[in-house]
Amino acid sequence: MTYKTIITENIGQDAGLDVGLDVGLITFNRPQVLNALSNQLRTELAQALSDFENNHALGAIVITGNEKAFAAGADIMEMKDQSYIDAYQGDAAGNLEQAINQCRKPVIAAVSGYAFGGGCELAMMCDFIIASETAKFGQPEINLGVLPGWGGTQRLTRLVGKSKAMDMCLTGRMMDAVEAERCGLVSRVLEQDKFIDQVLSIAKLVASKSLPALMMNKECINQAMETSLHSGLLFERRQFQAAFASADQKEGMAAFVEKRKPHWQHK
Repeated sequence: MTYKTIITENIGQDAGLDVGLDVGLITFNRPQVLNALSNQLRTELAQALSDFENNHALGAIVITGNEKAFAAGADIMEMKDQSYIDAYQGDAAGNLEQAINQCRKPVIAAVSGYAFGGGCELAMMCDFIIASETAKFGQPEINLGVLPGWGGTQRLTRLVGKSKAMDMCLTGRMMDAVEAERCGLVSRVLEQDKFIDQVLSIAKLVASKSLPALMMNKECINQAMETSLHSGLLFERRQFQAAFASADQKEGMAAFVEKRKPHWQHK
């Protein structure tokens, strides 16, 4: 379908990874307002994620903005006059969060420039964040007389710890890419030059793996965020055992023994 606030692309595999699936790329396209997350953008993003999830040619999804901003937050012009009942019934991030949570394929946030407020929270909804050296993260809602409402007090605390989350949410200060990597908010920091090409190379590597194995790994890691160690270990063990029912387990182990590349069937 045609979108007005985002651009979607299917990125094919490189020659050396021709056994893998493609990558779905979603780029925010509201540069005039630093990709502020308007109602329309959130709706279109949720639809694009659903379409990519149901596209059997894709093995991973990348969400990004532009060099200046991933997303500078929610669209304050849309929110400033809302009442409690407007905010409650609108449930601004609910549909988007549900769309990301329903993605069983890996979802990668590629962050360059500003990721503030809802932009930071959206990045944290993804499976992992790759930052450019220009990336800046923040939860500045305190400066607007409110608080983070799309996961900023919850995911941020789980990712970076109570002290740093308190610091960011109570002062509204920015965190640069180096600090974000040091405290575990992002997985790695890349040079700005050819940033998105580098991220897509990582996403293509992910998408070159067995899709069922990717999904099972993702499910287990997400379970670790929600449960006790004992329950998580049991969940992981059962998923590991279940993997032996897949055709890709047979192919992967046979390829290892035969010293060749596996040819995944993705089942």
